[in-house]
Amino acid sequence: MILYGIKNCDTVKKARRWLEANGVAFQFHDVRDDGIDEQTIQFWLQSVNWETLLNKRSTTWRQVDQIQRDTINRENAIKLMLASPSIIKRPVLVKNNTILVGFNEDHYKSLLLKGSI
Repeated sequence: MILYGIKNCDTVKKARRWLEANGVAFQFHDVRDDGIDEQTIQFWLQSVNWETLLNKRSTTWRQVDQIQRDTINRENAIKLMLASPSIIKRPVLVKNNTILVGFNEDHYKSLLLKGSI
């Protein structure tokens, strides 16, 4: 299982603390320090919509040229995520073929803890 994010992101910190507190083994991949490749993003997009993955509430998004924001589509979003990984909504948790975007304790419980709903 891999948790993708940025180490100083508060939401990523919450997810990491939750995983550690619940004894869930995971590998952390910092998308800013370690980078991200198109193959990984394409894999995520098999399960989640590009609009879910693109963080339009981020500081990085606000810095994107208005014309580019107005004409964003799947292809352009992928290029943008590759060029500026901090624009990816975080964290992205990958367990086998299941992708969770953002941190939601209930979703983590249902995916990762036996006996949970």
